[in-house]
Amino acid sequence: MSGPLLELENVSKSFGGLRAVDNVSLTVNDREIVSIIGPNGAGKTTLFNLISGVLPVTSGSIRMRGQDMARVAPHNYVRMGIGRTFQNLALFKHGTVVDNILVGQHWRLKSSVVEAVLHFGRPRREEVLARKRSEQIIEFLEIEHIRDKVVGTLSYGQQKRVELGRALATDPKVILLDEIVAGMNQEETEDIARFILDIRDELGIAVLLIEHDMHLVMDISDRVHALNFGSTITEGLPDEVQKHPGVIAAYLGSKSADRDKRTTRTAMVGELTA
Repeated sequence: MSGPLLELENVSKSFGGLRAVDNVSLTVNDREIVSIIGPNGAGKTTLFNLISGVLPVTSGSIRMRGQDMARVAPHNYVRMGIGRTFQNLALFKHGTVVDNILVGQHWRLKSSVVEAVLHFGRPRREEVLARKRSEQIIEFLEIEHIRDKVVGTLSYGQQKRVELGRALATDPKVILLDEIVAGMNQEETEDIARFILDIRDELGIAVLLIEHDMHLVMDISDRVHALNFGSTITEGLPDEVQKHPGVIAAYLGSKSADRDKRTTRTAMVGELTA
């Protein structure tokens, strides 16, 4: 299809006298990885909350395949193809890996309560399809060995992978990943980077990523959107954004913009991955 998959136009969000997101415009196209970077408090997660329907916009518009999301009930955002992970894990800790991933398929179930109790006909067919899809995701994320484990007993990195699986189980057209590698070691981060590329290349799902790990951002992003104080600093190719004086100043202070480019870039990466 022509045109962007997801489009934000002059989006703002105010909380009383505080404008957390200020006139931000961005697009995500099919099979594209777009990263949003910025210092803490730049408005990144608030922007995700607007895109996923957790918060209403104060002004501007968000469109999915050209449809104004202001006309869509928040609980129907998933039906429009928006999936999401959260900065803080939001899993059912007492459920198994399979149980948590199955939750992502819930929106597809159409059986009535009576049909579900009888568990015959349509409910049984829906359950078979949901479990088949969940097993495909478990295989894709290479977590077959923990599929029956209780989530609360898993390592942090494994739990992050389960949350990614649950988001994929919603069958999104675009998936929003909020600091998906935060707190992970190098090996776990590399695994997630590989999965993100496979999500785009093999599953055909667009990715919108909030991330502080600049190594990851620069390695896998098609485009990067930089924010500070809720406003856009710049947008473009990863290497262009990384060199932008406004981005360097936002992370390291305005004096850093005058440093040697190589020294500045090294310091910037260190600051963001610390």
